[in-house]
Amino acid sequence: MANPSFDVVSKVDRQEVDNALNQAAKELTQRFDFRGTGASVSWAGEEAITVAAETEERCSAAIEVFKEKLIKRGISLKAFEIGEPAVSGKTYRVTGTLVQGISKEKGKEISKVIRDGGPKGVQAQIQDDQLRVTGKKKDDLQDVISLLKGNDFGIALQFTNYR
Repeated sequence: MANPSFDVVSKVDRQEVDNALNQAAKELTQRFDFRGTGASVSWAGEEAITVAAETEERCSAAIEVFKEKLIKRGISLKAFEIGEPAVSGKTYRVTGTLVQGISKEKGKEISKVIRDGGPKGVQAQIQDDQLRVTGKKKDDLQDVISLLKGNDFGIALQFTNYR
């Protein structure tokens, strides 16, 4: 029988982000303080989101509305990177991107934390944009999960394929 293992991934459910975006867009059209400000939030490609408004303050407020909707949908804000509002013609625009996958550098950093702070006999392998963690006992893997949850790597981590 194979050793127990699990995968450490950084993925975002696109449908949940789409739902949050639609809720934010609806709120921007209905709220009194956003009337007449041209505030909008929309997709700008596969992984990019654009927020626009006529003033910088309204643009920042629209970003906050979108972030609230992401939180309500259970999506970590670490999975969403957004810049600063910039003038584009008469409106202020800002583009944010969804961060998916674990980079090689982050993978090495997570692997090092597992090696240094994890139980003996637990190994982490980098596989493309995820990590596979294997060990002899399931209890050791539970310890590794709690160790990783206790550290901040700057990205949203999920634990899948636990077997």
